[in-house]
Amino acid sequence: MKIERRGMMRLAGAAMAATMAISGTMAVAQDEPLKVALGDIASVESLNLLIAMERAGERGVPMEMTFFNSEDVAVQAVLSGEAHIGVGAPYAFIQNSEAPIRMFYRMSTLLFFPVVNSEVYSDWADLDGQEITVHSRGSGTEALMRLMEQVHDIEYANISYVPGSEVRAGAMLQGTINASIVDAANFRLLQEQGGGKFMRLPLDGVNATDEALYANQNVLTERSEDMQVFVEELLRTWNDIAENPAIVGELREQYNLLPDLPADLVAEAVPYYTEADENGIYPLDGGAPQDARDDIAFLSAAGQVSGNPDEVDPADYWDFSVLEAAKAAN
Repeated sequence: MKIERRGMMRLAGAAMAATMAISGTMAVAQDEPLKVALGDIASVESLNLLIAMERAGERGVPMEMTFFNSEDVAVQAVLSGEAHIGVGAPYAFIQNSEAPIRMFYRMSTLLFFPVVNSEVYSDWADLDGQEITVHSRGSGTEALMRLMEQVHDIEYANISYVPGSEVRAGAMLQGTINASIVDAANFRLLQEQGGGKFMRLPLDGVNATDEALYANQNVLTERSEDMQVFVEELLRTWNDIAENPAIVGELREQYNLLPDLPADLVAEAVPYYTEADENGIYPLDGGAPQDARDDIAFLSAAGQVSGNPDEVDPADYWDFSVLEAAKAAN
């Protein structure tokens, strides 16, 4: 499997090509690898997806991963045809642009930890008029923090965007940011290395998708067989990890995945997936129409989309056909 990194310089070209993708004039080549666009840095959290991609390759569906600088750039790559599959939950983008992309596999649910330096802040009220740092524009981390802004009747002075939970945790340890939101592994890191000064702010009653896989509708149709194989391997990998999280470490070595990860992060892989399984971060069913309604309820409350979740048509955002075919094949 090929892994590449692209940057912000791709945005202009991808945006220009988006019109071609939307109008349906771009052909989908049947013999090229399925290309996945990830708007994030390479991390332990990517391992389950990378394993599923390797397994799909073993079944005759070669795949490539490209890491982009942001989810915005990744979605444009999917629209332009530069990539076939994106990683994210682009509800707002779909609603605002009416782009012909649909989510097809629910990778993870939202479980994040709003964290502050307790020497500076002690509760949500203290963040009124202050700066916070989240993953990226339109991400689940931003939605959560926007929702808390409403719940606690506060207004942030500014929101900064720093991709990578481990990067934000590192910045908190260095003292360059004092309020952010991180995943379970990096919250544990802050507890272990922060000298007791980092505290978690309460976050209750949130149930929503963190990341899903999405694709152009023509890709889902014209490469349905390849996509089905990929989804079958996603389901298998998610279930294998739930049964035995240690398999992540074994398969990382077997496939030589992310070989440049520092040793301390490699050591975190199995504990991370063990904790993720205990917290139900990685659902085993790949998603369902009710998930779309729950997502709209959350995102509308956070001010990122409009509409009544009771009236939403999941087909406006999701295509479950490949997932249903993959489940029927197992």
